[in-house]
Amino acid sequence: MAQKEKKQTAVLNHIAVYVADLQKATDFYHGIFDLEIIPEPFKDGRHTWFTLGPAGQLHLIQGAKASTVHDKNEHLCFSVPSIETFIKKLNSKNINFEDWGGTAKGITNRADGIKQVYFKDPDGHWLEVNDDK
Repeated sequence: MAQKEKKQTAVLNHIAVYVADLQKATDFYHGIFDLEIIPEPFKDGRHTWFTLGPAGQLHLIQGAKASTVHDKNEHLCFSVPSIETFIKKLNSKNINFEDWGGTAKGITNRADGIKQVYFKDPDGHWLEVNDDK
């Protein structure tokens, strides 16, 4: 029997997030997620690049005109080893979070046992953090 050759699939390279205040957004993502800043080629003061390890990169781009209302269904998701420890970090930084339904300080417990919280970055982009193993 002939073996089927596996097709090469596309892989994620980066996610770009348009922000109004680059320094504020950079401080937020670095401070909340401990992301490592990596060199960016433009060197124009309008970009911050973070590594996301094997998942790719997160690019923050200065230039958004105003805060926009974003739907929670459109969000970035990060996994952490302990949702409880992460919630303590959010509380220490006075960052409001909620469950999927919008209950303040709530935690969503998915049917598969994964715990999730949702909150917004300084530009109103929704973020999910879960303890997916």
